[in-house]
Amino acid sequence: MSSHSVQPIDADIQALRAVAQTYFDALYEMDADKLASIFHPMSSLTNVNEKGELAVTGRDAWLEIVRTRTSPKAKGSVRDDQILCIDVNRGELALLKVKCQVQPRYFIDMLVCMKMNGTWKIAQKVYSVITQE
Repeated sequence: MSSHSVQPIDADIQALRAVAQTYFDALYEMDADKLASIFHPMSSLTNVNEKGELAVTGRDAWLEIVRTRTSPKAKGSVRDDQILCIDVNRGELALLKVKCQVQPRYFIDMLVCMKMNGTWKIAQKVYSVITQE
């Protein structure tokens, strides 16, 4: 395998790490505009709600909620952000599995990313609240 064929994946991993860092920073700061910069306008968030049902929220509705929240940064919360996995498939589809906190809750997020016009955007966020012992 030539270094030319490896190069794009390395660049994709680096770009996806940057998406994850922007995501972590935006959640810590509760910065809806920063989140909007990495989420595709057609993206949505999916989780299992309190009733045990699948719940899907559009990006813009979620960003409106974000705008009303006090940021972990303003509360002086300690950060605990981790990239658990980056899986790139054919240079246009990737999965970022991350762990983050917006105290008092901790999350595992599966961020499905698509590369469009040379830029990685989050197309779908599927998440679960976890307990931290």
